[in-house]
Amino acid sequence: MPRVIPFVKAAACGNDFLVVDCGNPEWEIAGRDAPVGLVNLSRRLCHRHAGVGADGVEWVFPAVDADVRARLINADGSEAEISGNGTRCVAAYLCAEQKKREQVTVRTGAGVKLCKLLSHTDASFEFEVAMGKPEISEPLMLKLARGEVSGIPVSMGNPHYVVFVDEFFDGWQAEGMRIQQQPAFPRGVNVEFVRIVDAQNMEVRFFERGVGETQSSGTGSCASAVAAISSDRSKSPVRVHAQGGTQTVRWGDEVFLRGSAQLICRGEFFL
Repeated sequence: MPRVIPFVKAAACGNDFLVVDCGNPEWEIAGRDAPVGLVNLSRRLCHRHAGVGADGVEWVFPAVDADVRARLINADGSEAEISGNGTRCVAAYLCAEQKKREQVTVRTGAGVKLCKLLSHTDASFEFEVAMGKPEISEPLMLKLARGEVSGIPVSMGNPHYVVFVDEFFDGWQAEGMRIQQQPAFPRGVNVEFVRIVDAQNMEVRFFERGVGETQSSGTGSCASAVAAISSDRSKSPVRVHAQGGTQTVRWGDEVFLRGSAQLICRGEFFL
């Protein structure tokens, strides 16, 4: 039999991830030291036809200052500092594996995040995650082929560019890609197109680094809400409606993200 990598597939508001627990002694031999490496392995796992299929892989390791450390590698093999939705998927995995947990701490590339379990039914979980303090920059004008676009750069530990629109337009995905290619974003950027519904509701479309269009984004929802609140377009708490579902963002001293996570299945991937 070929060597295998055990995984759990989970989703949060349409964002799907594979959670691989690297704390298993068997995994140390079969996976982390595999010659293909985590980058190529993540690409294979995430492939929608030749692999399991996912937006990214959350590689979970033991941690000293948290319950676990999560390393996120996107579908294209690039590494991201954090995913709000992916972090909830990791928390859901841990709550399912270790019963009676009420909270989980996850060390990400953007720091340690506290995930408080609010409710749990079978394989469905709801958490509120302390996402930390955002960094907001002045509006930035970009010159694109179709004209100028203005957006608000926001960091949630990873970079975002939030563009407010009256309506979602055909070809917003291509525009998101063009924005990502601008010299202003040497590390790349996650792009959000935001339509304000009222003071506490918004609709958002996401074009993320390393993935492209996604059904949702946790950090993107936070960045969108922060940009809207800071520019007096919205008031906290804000419900962020995306194609994959709704999350709630509240912002006081720091940002808190509330949303669901579902465990879908577990399996083994042949090396």
